[in-house]
Amino acid sequence: MHQVRKVTEDIVWVGANEHRLALFENIHPLTTGVSYNSYLLLDEKTVLFDTVDWAVCRQYLENVDYVLNGRELDYLVINHLEPDHAASMDEIILRYPKVKIISTEKAFMMMSQFGFDVVDRFIEVKEGDTYNFGKHTVAFVEAPMVHWPEAMVTLDVTDGVLFSADAFGSFIALDGVLFADEVDFDRDYLDEARRYLTNIVGKYGPQVQHLIGKAAPLLPQVKFIAPLHGPVWRKNFDYIIGKYDKWSKYEPEVDGVLVIYASMYGNTESVAVSLASKLREKGIKDVKVRDVSNTHVSWLVSETFKYSHVVLASVTYNLGMYPLIHNYLQDLKALNVQNRTFAVIENGTWAPQAGDKIREFLDNELKQMTVLSDEVTINSSMSETTGAVELDRLADSIVESFKQ
Repeated sequence: MHQVRKVTEDIVWVGANEHRLALFENIHPLTTGVSYNSYLLLDEKTVLFDTVDWAVCRQYLENVDYVLNGRELDYLVINHLEPDHAASMDEIILRYPKVKIISTEKAFMMMSQFGFDVVDRFIEVKEGDTYNFGKHTVAFVEAPMVHWPEAMVTLDVTDGVLFSADAFGSFIALDGVLFADEVDFDRDYLDEARRYLTNIVGKYGPQVQHLIGKAAPLLPQVKFIAPLHGPVWRKNFDYIIGKYDKWSKYEPEVDGVLVIYASMYGNTESVAVSLASKLREKGIKDVKVRDVSNTHVSWLVSETFKYSHVVLASVTYNLGMYPLIHNYLQDLKALNVQNRTFAVIENGTWAPQAGDKIREFLDNELKQMTVLSDEVTINSSMSETTGAVELDRLADSIVESFKQ
């Protein structure tokens, strides 16, 4: 049974939703699924924009066949060759053997690496090229390293549809939704849009900034932003572009505190929650507490991009920081996260060492991080008479840092 929706009179969403996949890229949990978006243009020529992951290929082929309604497929535009968008290309070629493939030189090279035989059907395009399919003309804009080197975006100048590849996408299956304004995006989708962008493309902030700059002159022509995951945007462009602008510049989205703790027996957890309570009492309205041991690092990364301040509370483990705290910091380094204020709490029964190791990492491995000088050291557990004063001092220091 087909599952399609119109973007415009001539452009139809023919993608598919995935609910059975547990891990995106075999690493990021998909608790609410994901969509793989593909779009079909019906003009004098028929044009398919990208394909989908192999896991949803059956539904996808039904959708494409239904919309074509007996017509041949003339062109396939590949904006991004990553397999979650290009894996079904062989099936498209098998069913529509006359189809021509339009993409970049780098994409053509990668197609051979993935085993796609497209030599006799490939049309290479580059920055500034245009192509006409009847009444619709498209223009191509290269977007290298957002987040693969072959990526491009395509603007249908006739209907104003920007096929934006992996930019402006989101986790969460669409399940009948097509447009972002059909849902409460800020409530239901924003966290997953941030988690998607920061974990998948976070490392390439400068390249995203470059693409935003190149796309700015085109925005007056854009009436729809059609990403490869998540809903299509047809209004409130400033909202989603503003979010991408902040995330790609590594600027905090909100002034608030993320408290991440590592606790083996509950003592460090108690201190972390006590600090959160003190911060609330002192007027910090947005405080979130996360257990590093049962929160996937993709959410921790996303929330680090969101918040201006991070508190790391770690037990000492093998004379170092807790392994999962170390893994989290390694991910921040890999994703180029910067411009945050950190505070540190350490715990150790006989030789507290976690604090020094965390500070050393923050100072030497990450960029432009501010580490507050007030640090709390706990010897096994905190009581009203041991450590409470230091915790109050740390809370005051965090509050004061918001004023600077």
